[in-house]
Amino acid sequence: MNRLALARDISALAAVPAVETSIHGIAAVCDPLGALYLPDAGLLVVSDLHLEKGAAFARRGMMLPPYDTLATLTVLAAVISRYDPRLVVSLGDNFHDRIGSAHLPENFRALIVGMARGREWIWINGNHDPDGVVDLPGACADEIHYAGLTFRHEPKNGLQSGEIAGHLHPSATVRRRERSIRRPCFATDGARLLMPAFGVMSGGLDLGHQAMKGLFDTSSLVAHLLGRDRIYSVRYGNLRG
Repeated sequence: MNRLALARDISALAAVPAVETSIHGIAAVCDPLGALYLPDAGLLVVSDLHLEKGAAFARRGMMLPPYDTLATLTVLAAVISRYDPRLVVSLGDNFHDRIGSAHLPENFRALIVGMARGREWIWINGNHDPDGVVDLPGACADEIHYAGLTFRHEPKNGLQSGEIAGHLHPSATVRRRERSIRRPCFATDGARLLMPAFGVMSGGLDLGHQAMKGLFDTSSLVAHLLGRDRIYSVRYGNLRG
């Protein structure tokens, strides 16, 4: 599924049911638009927005369609409207480079200000934007501990309990009707969860990639793949390698 098309098909995806899971014993909801909601805490989590990616490439002389920031913010507004969270945590790589937030056009800045009104907002620093954001509502942090969980950009090595992280943009491949389908996914073994990239121009790294080794108990690992008509929950052993 082309995530850039999400902004044009939100009304259809609004009817797609979310999938319930738990991380370290805490109830969570995987939304088909790529956000995670913790109902008991009123907390919405997104990761790897990579806002102003097109602008960052343009500054380097590589021209990309300049629609990514508006499309990503449109999808973000949809999930915020759906859950009305008390707190939003964005798990790093919020902008595609260090100066993206400083150069954010005012119309996009106003959209974020509107979404943040009446709620808390925390920007986790990522490897693309380690210095935090400029002139946006909320607070910046390298990681936070909240509601019994740890929220950070890059997952720590080895098995971890209670961690929700981004950075690796997990995706998975399944075989369906004689063809292979690859989708972004939530990946969890019940102890930790890796978030799919929320930015509409962000790619994915397969769960079988070397960078994923040792992060999960693969006997318990489930990929919740973002599909057009539903979220497909597939055990790791049933994924196509």
